[in-house]
Amino acid sequence: MVAIAVPEVDYTQYSNRQLVAVPLALLAVALLVIVGWYVVTGAPANLGLEFTGGTELRIDVDGENPRQQIDEAFSVAPESVQEVDVDGSFVVTFQEGALGSSQIEEEANAAGFDVLTVDSVDGSFGPEQGQLALGGVVAAFAGMSVLIFVIFRSFVPSIAIVISAFSDVMIPLAMMNLFGIDLTLGTVAALLMLIGYSVDSDILLNNSVLRQSGDFYESTRRAMRTGVTMTITSIAAMAVMTILASLFGIQIMQAIGFILVVGLLADLMNTYLVNVSLLRWYVYEGVKR
Repeated sequence: MVAIAVPEVDYTQYSNRQLVAVPLALLAVALLVIVGWYVVTGAPANLGLEFTGGTELRIDVDGENPRQQIDEAFSVAPESVQEVDVDGSFVVTFQEGALGSSQIEEEANAAGFDVLTVDSVDGSFGPEQGQLALGGVVAAFAGMSVLIFVIFRSFVPSIAIVISAFSDVMIPLAMMNLFGIDLTLGTVAALLMLIGYSVDSDILLNNSVLRQSGDFYESTRRAMRTGVTMTITSIAAMAVMTILASLFGIQIMQAIGFILVVGLLADLMNTYLVNVSLLRWYVYEGVKR
């Protein structure tokens, strides 16, 4: 079994402002991207088929220039065409209203393509589903915030966890926009998972500092040995999943893995920079009760 060596950080060399500068700057950039996306598109991220409606089919294309064949096969241009590396098939997506799913399948068959799968979502159901999913994320975050305040009953340790969790969700959401990953039910689930990951690592740190023996820096190192090991292990697992999903053309798993890798990296930064700085201020300078 491979042991993960967690480096010991000498926090005494850095002021609280130095610790929070980079994480808060990245959060500010992420929020600018999300707000800009909302102003331009009316949504915080590009919405997938589950939320907008449309049809997705996976096809095998024989012969040369398969992408050109796909472009010429349909009476309406596809929204996107992605090749699956493992078997050479293609995933072709049409937005709601472009063509009916039966007509898309007929045109694919008429072009000589082998249709492997066809998935369709009704456009009248999609927006409702999207509002429900986003509402679930907001409700989960709000419930988490209330629970954290009930557990710690002190503003600074609680708000440190809330800020970290908020940043852990916003940074991957901004990265989704930059890398062209749609907001779907699967990616919403990944964002919800990040809230759980974030709270877990932050509570571990807060409990170690506030409720266990030892001075601040000793307690922080103790929490880091456990927390960093768990997070790095999760990052490695998600990275492997992302690579394999990419090879096998499983787009939803690839997107989920990417979001979790980015979010967990953000969690390392937010937990051991932002949360540590706020806890240190609270322990040495703040009012504890």
